Amino acid sequence: MRAVENALRRYAESDRTLVRVLDEDGGDFARFSYRDITRAARALTTRLPALAPHARVGVLCGNTPEFVVADLALLSLHAVEVPVPLAFSREQAAGLLEETDVCLVDAHGAARLDAWGRDAVLPPGCRVIDVSLGDLGGTSLPYTVPETGEDWICKIIHTSGTTSRPKGVRIRAHGVGALIDSLHAAMPPKAFSRYLSFVPFSLLIEQVTGLYLVLLDGGCVTLLSPRTPLVGTSAGAVETALPQLAAARPTAVVATPALVTALAAAARRALAAGEDVNHSLFGAPQAPMICCGGAPVHPDTLTELDRHGIAVYEGYGLSENSSVVSWNTPGARRVGTVGRPLAHVRVRQSPEGELLVRSTSLFDGYTREDPSSCALVDGWLHTGDLAGIDEDGYITITGRKKNIIITAAGRNVAPEWVEAQYTRLPFVRAVAVVGNDLPCLSGLFVIDPAIGADDAEEAIAAFGAEHLSEVERVESVRLLRADDDAYHRLFTVTGRPVRAAVVKELLAVQPR
Repeated sequence: MRAVENALRRYAESDRTLVRVLDEDGGDFARFSYRDITRAARALTTRLPALAPHARVGVLCGNTPEFVVADLALLSLHAVEVPVPLAFSREQAAGLLEETDVCLVDAHGAARLDAWGRDAVLPPGCRVIDVSLGDLGGTSLPYTVPETGEDWICKIIHTSGTTSRPKGVRIRAHGVGALIDSLHAAMPPKAFSRYLSFVPFSLLIEQVTGLYLVLLDGGCVTLLSPRTPLVGTSAGAVETALPQLAAARPTAVVATPALVTALAAAARRALAAGEDVNHSLFGAPQAPMICCGGAPVHPDTLTELDRHGIAVYEGYGLSENSSVVSWNTPGARRVGTVGRPLAHVRVRQSPEGELLVRSTSLFDGYTREDPSSCALVDGWLHTGDLAGIDEDGYITITGRKKNIIITAAGRNVAPEWVEAQYTRLPFVRAVAVVGNDLPCLSGLFVIDPAIGADDAEEAIAAFGAEHLSEVERVESVRLLRADDDAYHRLFTVTGRPVRAAVVKELLAVQPR
């Protein structure tokens, strides 16, 4: 984290804007300078109780300036930050917070904690401290960063397992530092000078891109209106968030696959209306740098956006590597791949085609093990992802080793590939496919509420007949409206299906 610490020393007392919050019309709701945020972080450190070395501190905050304050305060104390998604269930939150000593909350987090019940999710003796910029202002104490060069477990990041209790991934400070150094070197100069945050800060990738890379560029992170839902917290949030791109005029964003698909649809509408696509979508002559990860985006969608001058840079990562493993960049991009490994990362394939990763940003183990855990063997992380690596080093992810479907007819199907095909339908927001030991594939389709169920089913059937082989075609269709609350438990923020939950949902009505 030395580069981040050096950036904080350089900019901490600056009057330049670090955090901008939009209002519902795209104007300024609030702005906070580097000095405002870093001095509030220093003030927060003085209000925390005496913490044992490397104490665990839960962070229950929305995408607010208070999250940034909490993160920087815990960084300066060398505490272990445990960010908790506000969309978690009571049981999930309790599993992540079970060994925390203190819990920091903003207004959103306090409301969520009350809804869960404090005694139900916090361990005995865990103290709750409200973080409010209004209460932390006015200090004359500048922000300080210890100069120890120490490595420590700086974060515990949630990742899903085979049970409803998430396991925590222990992230090392030097590991995050190595990752940030590689990412910053791979990106264009000042690419993150104006960053628009769409997804929750509880995701490690959003902390890396929306905070640390912004700090290295001396930039500003723009947050959505407090009333605007974050992308991934609801399938319907994508359309609400799109207009914020033109309002914020960012230089960089990290988009989910659903947001990229929505951008392609918006570009078509702008073109049909005779509008300049980039001005319509981004309020500027050219698009920001759009990075994307999580579920795959179909190459046809990326090629379509390319024709409008909108490049989307797909990448691949996992928490066990402190997020990013590989990324397409402006200087090295190949559509259909997730790019080349970052400079500090090495990759190879196992004999079975599994992607193996070795790097200086690998994690320090899990807080609990389960069958979905990635194995670390002789310094190589076994990711569980099936991949190809071409002669130029570009990686193509073809599926999950443990997700391969074997139908009752003995046919093997990679569900991720099938799902990517169906997301080309303009009304489909997300897809999850199951089929182990079943006579045909069964699919859960998250659809735009504006389309009728009969029309959706007809279009899905026609698409499958035209574009997919008989074994890859979804024959049993289940529809879920994008505004249905069930979306939260069936898909992750980045659009990946929670497969155990989807299987339970689909097989409850699926005859064998």
